[in-house]
Amino acid sequence: MPVLTRLIPSPVVVDIRPAALDDLACVLADERISPSGKLAVAVSGGSGARLRERVAPQLPGADWYEVGGGTLDDAIRLADEMKGGHYDAVVGLGGGKIIDCAKFAAARIGLPLVAVPTNLAHDGLCSPVSTLDNDAGRGSYGVPNPIAVVIDLDVIRDAPVRYVRAGIGDAVSNISAIRDWELSNRVNGEKIDGLAAAMARQAGEAVLRHPGGVADNDFLQVLAEALVLSGVAMSVSGDSRPSSGACHEINHAFDLLHPQRAAAHGEQCGLGAAFAMWLRGAHEESVHMAHVLRRHGLPVRVEEIGFNAQEFAEVVEFAPRTRPGRYTILEHVDLKTEQIKDTYTDYVKAIGS
Repeated sequence: MPVLTRLIPSPVVVDIRPAALDDLACVLADERISPSGKLAVAVSGGSGARLRERVAPQLPGADWYEVGGGTLDDAIRLADEMKGGHYDAVVGLGGGKIIDCAKFAAARIGLPLVAVPTNLAHDGLCSPVSTLDNDAGRGSYGVPNPIAVVIDLDVIRDAPVRYVRAGIGDAVSNISAIRDWELSNRVNGEKIDGLAAAMARQAGEAVLRHPGGVADNDFLQVLAEALVLSGVAMSVSGDSRPSSGACHEINHAFDLLHPQRAAAHGEQCGLGAAFAMWLRGAHEESVHMAHVLRRHGLPVRVEEIGFNAQEFAEVVEFAPRTRPGRYTILEHVDLKTEQIKDTYTDYVKAIGS
């Protein structure tokens, strides 16, 4: 008997709108996530802590836990502090590091996670992955998807604009990641999950082609939805393939080779995606992507994030080592440092100043 349908791991609630945070308790109670209001709320000392005064009155049965950072030790410590509390769910309120810590801690003690991001810096807010710093650098840990995602667009607008821009870069990079997946399918026969690919590609295209900007509610709505869809696409495929290709290999290489100088995750992914599209010969698409990223205030040349062409060539040459076994345009063309520098020079000429 063939399998005629499949269950897709996805949040029970996705609430994206202005003032959504004011209805957090009602949403969790109505959806039977936490009818008792017995919640463990993980917050940062920054954006999450500033919202505590606003949120705490509607969550009288909640216990609050301040998380120091985004390390594996922080996540384990959080889990140890929360276990035995007899909570209905864990709420992660803050930026990406806090939500990643909360996702890992919730999984460790067997509780569902409610993600309440205070910025849109990357697509990890709804992904089945928790990215945490560890003794070896940085690791990615498989966790369940959040059971709910609540995104207050008023809160997002109040965040530093750089975080929204970074989310744009991460969302748009899906387009390049899917092209890498298709390349691996042609060359190596790697199986593509068509549904996951469609979700991730359309998420990226929606952001790329939207005429609005970071100050517009309509654009922020599309961006937030795109980042949620990217996370669900990873759950559908069972790994990060729909949203991670050469663009993310380049990002990881920046982080590993230059940890003190690296830019924001989404900034590096967006730049990496535009360059990867150039490498694959999609020159018109590469130029268009670079122009859109530039319109939103994102870097499209490595000089704009404090690197030179020689350093970038070394980063790109090293990048395939960050994801052994993953086949992208970088592995396909297998360029050496001087060839990468020459290609980057052509790319810079094409996108203009």
